[in-house]
Amino acid sequence: MGSALQEKYRSQGFVVIPDLISDDERTSLAAACEHVISRTRMGLWPHRRTVGKQFPPYDANNLDSWGVQHVMHPDLGEPAFVKWYTSEAITSTSAELLGCSIDDLQMELFNLLINPEHHEFALRWHRDDVGEKATEEEELQALQKWHYGVRLTDSPTVVSALYRDSCLYLVPGSHKTPRTPAQRQHSETLAPPTNPLDMPGSIQLTLQPGETVFYNSNILHCATYNPKERRATLHATMGDHGLDWMQDKRFQQGLHGRSRAMLDRVLELHKKTDHVGYRWRIRRSNNL
Repeated sequence: MGSALQEKYRSQGFVVIPDLISDDERTSLAAACEHVISRTRMGLWPHRRTVGKQFPPYDANNLDSWGVQHVMHPDLGEPAFVKWYTSEAITSTSAELLGCSIDDLQMELFNLLINPEHHEFALRWHRDDVGEKATEEEELQALQKWHYGVRLTDSPTVVSALYRDSCLYLVPGSHKTPRTPAQRQHSETLAPPTNPLDMPGSIQLTLQPGETVFYNSNILHCATYNPKERRATLHATMGDHGLDWMQDKRFQQGLHGRSRAMLDRVLELHKKTDHVGYRWRIRRSNNL
């Protein structure tokens, strides 16, 4: 029997937890965010998500950005991001939701989601690992898939807000079931929604400063972006972005204890596979 938090996560597909970022941590993270956002908007950091594209490859010619990639990269020189990512609060909660030990977690990547400066837009309804054209049978099969002893649909995406954030929309419970015909009408194309709440069963999730949501990557979700609303939201994500910089000695020298062990595990996995999906994973699981 799992914990009450784990049961809630597995039932509805997400949990919101307050105060996983202390006031002191939020101050240091806000300063780090301002630095990397400034560099990105000045054109000094090329790894960014640009308006007009939901998924990579992004358009380097578009000057308006809605995300900053590779924020743990040593070239940015912001150790606050590594400290948050490998903190006791984040890792222990992730382990609890997965039903594993902290020692089984491995380091992956995360990004920073920011407000664009000039465009208001929305990202389409989607699941991270299931295509929009999947049939009901294909969708059900994908949602039940297991990998390295863990059901992929149990792995959480971690989102922590430094400022009030109302961008995320979810359909609770949709990580376990195929889309209904009505839900398919709102998610079978690449078109973003005019009103995300037109999706049957959807809710808008508002995070207060310091709150964190752990959500299943295959829950139906989308987001809206408003240039008038300040956003700096930490987003532990997935995608084949490359691991070369994680082998940089400048990055590794700043890691100790738990963070170094997490890095060692993902580098070990990288040697054995051609692709690593970037989200919280566990190296092994005899607990599920």
